[in-house]
Amino acid sequence: MNKTADTHKYNSLPTDVILSGDCIEVMNGLPEGSVDLIFADPPYNLQLKGDLHRPDNSKVDAVDDHWDRFASFAAYDDFSRRWLAAARRLLKPDGAIWVIGSYHNIFRVGTALQDAGFWILNDVVWRKSNPMPNFRGKRLTNAHETMIWAAKSDQSKYTFNYEAMKELNDGVQMRSDWVIPLCTGSERLKNDAGEKAHPTQKPEALLHRVMVASTRPQDIVLDPFFGTGTTGAVAKRLGRRFIGIEREEAYRKVAEKRIADVRPVDSDAAAVTSAKRAEPRVAFGQLVERGMLRPGEVLHSINGRFHAKIRADGTLIGPDTKGSIHQVGAAVQGAPSCNGWTFWHFKREGQSLPIDYWRQQIRSEMRD
Repeated sequence: MNKTADTHKYNSLPTDVILSGDCIEVMNGLPEGSVDLIFADPPYNLQLKGDLHRPDNSKVDAVDDHWDRFASFAAYDDFSRRWLAAARRLLKPDGAIWVIGSYHNIFRVGTALQDAGFWILNDVVWRKSNPMPNFRGKRLTNAHETMIWAAKSDQSKYTFNYEAMKELNDGVQMRSDWVIPLCTGSERLKNDAGEKAHPTQKPEALLHRVMVASTRPQDIVLDPFFGTGTTGAVAKRLGRRFIGIEREEAYRKVAEKRIADVRPVDSDAAAVTSAKRAEPRVAFGQLVERGMLRPGEVLHSINGRFHAKIRADGTLIGPDTKGSIHQVGAAVQGAPSCNGWTFWHFKREGQSLPIDYWRQQIRSEMRD
């Protein structure tokens, strides 16, 4: 990984690097339309009033750093509009952004996102399985944060790896509430004094899910509030490229060391399950043309109850109907629709296989 770079105008896009300086100035110095995804964890503007103590009178290590202090809501809104404008300029036409925040700021950021022209796709609730208790007992325990996922515009063909997210969720469609614990134990980075290196360090599991959902291998992920480098560490591990922007030297040093210790995966492991609709289109007739299946050959359903004969033009003829593999499959079952690729089977050497077996072979050849 490259060392921290100073702020200046870039003729080409630097990647796998941490850029030093104000995020707005740095983003405005990067080439327009050059980034695939932005993950942003901006200051929350917590508006803390006084110290917070636990029941044993020990002080809570809250977010009270200078970078989280704004004079007013108007000042915070102005900051949000300016960094979002810089971020949107950097995104490719089909790029997208994730912004995370708490109830203190996420609604204001959401308004700024829409005003800037972004197209909101989802809000995702990150449910913390181990939230900090509400010590004063005057409010509900704050057990979640909200992430807004938005495309650059309503015309963007943004990346969404639906099938990969389904696989990640044990074969079930991924929901918009994600139960992931806060950083604890060895994942929580410490500084030389043994204290938390950053008060709002995000868990790597959260970034892993974001990148599996909305990036492809070698995509460029920019984080304008890089902190201790969670985005960079996960991007490197998953075979994505990253750009981090961080003005605080102490955070940059922690991030550099952290990312240097990450081993990237090979290209095969970096890939995710692609969406079925993104696969190359293969017509059933191609299987017949190539002799994988023959005119006159009889196909059967997996239970052997239904049969249909292949015609020379790639259609099927059943007992009372003829048409495509899908139409005949639906007709013999009396169903409104049917996926003929998985419904119809053929036999080879005593083994019954779905006709999709041959389609996948052709697709593999097309990829090669």
